[in-house]
Amino acid sequence: MAMRIEDYAFISDNQTVALVGKDGSMDWLCLPRIDSGAAFAALLGNHDNGRWRIGPLADDARVKRHYRDGTLILETEFSTNGGVVRLIDFMPQRSMHKFDSNPTVVRIVEGISGSVSMRMDLRIRFDYGWVVPWVRHIDAGMLAVAGPDALVLRSPIGLQGHDMHTVAEFTVGEGDRIPFVLSWYDPAGDVPDAVDAEELLDSCEAAWGAWSSRGTLSGPLADQIKPSLTVLKGLIYEPTGGIVAAATTSLPEELGGERNWDYRYCWLRDASMTMQALVQGGYADEAKDWRDWLIRAIAGDPHQQQIMYAVDGARRLPELELDWLSGYENSSPVRIGNAAAAQYQLDVPGEVLDALSVARSAGMPADNHMWAILQVILKHVSRVWDKPDEGIWEVRGGAQDFVYSKVMAWVAADRASKSLHLVGQPELAKRIGTLADMVHRDIMAKGFDEKRNTFVQAYGTDALDASLLQIPIVGFLPGDDPRVVGTIKAVREELEHNGFVERYRTDAAAADGLAGTEGSFLICSFWLIQAMALAGQRKEARELLDQMLDLRNDVGLLSEEYDTVNKRMLGNFPQAFSHIGLINAALASGAVTSTSGDPAEGVPPAG
Repeated sequence: MAMRIEDYAFISDNQTVALVGKDGSMDWLCLPRIDSGAAFAALLGNHDNGRWRIGPLADDARVKRHYRDGTLILETEFSTNGGVVRLIDFMPQRSMHKFDSNPTVVRIVEGISGSVSMRMDLRIRFDYGWVVPWVRHIDAGMLAVAGPDALVLRSPIGLQGHDMHTVAEFTVGEGDRIPFVLSWYDPAGDVPDAVDAEELLDSCEAAWGAWSSRGTLSGPLADQIKPSLTVLKGLIYEPTGGIVAAATTSLPEELGGERNWDYRYCWLRDASMTMQALVQGGYADEAKDWRDWLIRAIAGDPHQQQIMYAVDGARRLPELELDWLSGYENSSPVRIGNAAAAQYQLDVPGEVLDALSVARSAGMPADNHMWAILQVILKHVSRVWDKPDEGIWEVRGGAQDFVYSKVMAWVAADRASKSLHLVGQPELAKRIGTLADMVHRDIMAKGFDEKRNTFVQAYGTDALDASLLQIPIVGFLPGDDPRVVGTIKAVREELEHNGFVERYRTDAAAADGLAGTEGSFLICSFWLIQAMALAGQRKEARELLDQMLDLRNDVGLLSEEYDTVNKRMLGNFPQAFSHIGLINAALASGAVTSTSGDPAEGVPPAG
């Protein structure tokens, strides 16, 4: 049986990540960066597709785990009848040395009490579980090489080859500390030098501690919200500042279904929400790096602007299916790349300009290049705002006049007009403001159902959509406006099930071009919390926030969705959008406050 998604934790070096299960098995690791091929792909297949397990020989060990405070250094404690042993997993941040240093995973087995028999099982399968490497032993370790990839493992424990994998059995006593250090390298170059695992652990913890000390959240739930900022940090690709949507590909939105997408890319839609969370959390440097990545990625003809890019800004993300992988719990196909990158989504320019507005309000100066980008985007929006698009949910069943998309076209014009006023261009600001007014009137005339007192998903329909909860969040209408209150009520009556908000009606799911059902997208429930808080329903908002906090796994992680029937996580993991939603919902509801001040002073709240 596969472990549940929530049974995993993740570690990161800010260029790639690994997922480690409660049993001590590392079942997902892409090298040398997060969107590279996986050397361990058991997460999406079976053990023969690559994994690295270190754990007790006894199969009845009791497990508890945690991250060291303010870090992504994972500690898993196994208690057996013979004693207790701790497994310490981490990836040294390459920025502590240099960006081109070798990606490295360090695992240290520490004896806590008694004596525990342990086993290590290493199965390297490059290219997403496809390629079996050539392996040879060296002093205190082994090398594995195939094509463009090579790994070197060093440990004082004797290693043995067995049936196309490497094993070791050893006993750990109280006070013992046994390191395993695995490094990727280009086989055309030199084998990396040996490194001291304990020194790396000390420097890694010090680096994380320095980062965590910059946090500015306070309040009754601050200790519960801060780990979500650590998750965001772990999903940053540090050389460029890009933030991926999630650490994985193809974890299913429906068990056994085909809604399996690659989320190891940077979505522009997340931009303003991410900026808000990082700035309020005290991480202006990361917010600035994200803004700078954003500006580089969207440079050029606005007609060629995409909804997502690779971490280095690359635009071609061809979607492929890996038929040798059975998929997580037989959820196939397994996909890499993402064809949605080519979709037209009207809301994205609004998300971009909203993010730049938040950045400016947070004290990040705008240069001439940024103003040029703003004006080019605005010209594009003015020409296309009344055209249908595929919408926030990236439907593959045809374009519509989605209300959320129109609202974000209004956001683009509104934020630009306010920014131009501030830099002393009142005439241009007035012209852009006229465009904002025109879009606003169009939405009110075609996107609001007077009889039901609610906004609707798209012009000409009576369906609802959770994205309508963004209307007060982005400042399109005040939170206590009767039309907003009516929309919140309608969404709760029609889309809230078992305490969670669905994206849209399940029986209308065929609109996205795929059969089957899906879990509840967690971001939708976080939007409800924000909207309710803005509507003055703060008590209910806090109660719902407490419910959402209880969904996190034992180390504080959230996936994209939650299966309310089977009570388990679904979708890619950990999911930046969910953690961003949690941070912003906690801020909106007053569960936490920030000493950074309001990053959007003078500007309606960012999404």
